[in-house]
Amino acid sequence: MSKTIKVALAGAGAFGIKHLDGIRNIDGVEVVSLVGRELDKTREIAGKYGIAHATTDLADSLALPEVDAVILCTPTQMHAAQALQCLRAGKHVEVEIPLADSLDDAQAVVDEQRRSGLVAMAGHTRRFNPSHQWVHRRVAAGELRVQQMDVQTYFFRRSNMNALGQPRSWTDHLLWHHAAHTVDLFAWQAGGEIVQAHAVQGPIHPQLGIAMDMSIQLKSSTGAICTLSLSFNNDGPLGTFFRYICDNGTYVARYDDLVDGKDQAIDVSKVDVSMNGIELQDREFFAAIREGREPESSVAGVLPCYRVLARLEKQLAEQG
Repeated sequence: MSKTIKVALAGAGAFGIKHLDGIRNIDGVEVVSLVGRELDKTREIAGKYGIAHATTDLADSLALPEVDAVILCTPTQMHAAQALQCLRAGKHVEVEIPLADSLDDAQAVVDEQRRSGLVAMAGHTRRFNPSHQWVHRRVAAGELRVQQMDVQTYFFRRSNMNALGQPRSWTDHLLWHHAAHTVDLFAWQAGGEIVQAHAVQGPIHPQLGIAMDMSIQLKSSTGAICTLSLSFNNDGPLGTFFRYICDNGTYVARYDDLVDGKDQAIDVSKVDVSMNGIELQDREFFAAIREGREPESSVAGVLPCYRVLARLEKQLAEQG
């Protein structure tokens, strides 16, 4: 494909805007349709980014013959159904993490992708952050072997707000969203498959109906282990911190930044063409479309992560 890739983006919230900002830096791609929950706000954002078409219904965007691909930044609970809708309409699709909030739904998307032959990718952004790419390349070169990962994912979300501090129309989830990042990243960095997985969680929030604190332990078939702590109760510092304990050094990553065990900064600015993980994720999606290949973090490639999440969900349900 040499022509401009025409894109519809669904979800005009905090992460949708991150994608719009990233796409501005990618040649040969044009966002031609924007889908949002409130039409006036969606039109306002569309005007800011020079997007001609705005709607509240994904079907309107899918009906546009010029649309080649769709990026879904909608609520978690809509991801799988909308991904299927896009594939069945003949559109390539990139689904923000998580691909689904159940294993059955994730498998359905994988099955539909295989039937259609279209590019379908999940937004497992950690695979694209330069910090994690730097570690991965050293592992692939045989220079590092991950022994242990210790990860903290901490937010302060005792009310239903998004990353911009705006009210959410849906409820986020520690297991199916935030743990998905680390479960997938651990398997990707350690190699092998996750052979042990255990979880415990704290009390269920009376209004939000979700656990606000969770602890997860994982073990890879390579012998590497991972400890993940997650909280929506943490009042700072916020974000996710990844400690890689390796056979040849210790490294701490926070999004696109990386330091060694002595807290010395590692220059990862030359790892890829950008320091923006979301932009790099989108670049991979569009490159896979142009080259007719399976992308990094394809829906099939990340399915093992959702198998582990389903096992953990079953454990937590049995704990009561």
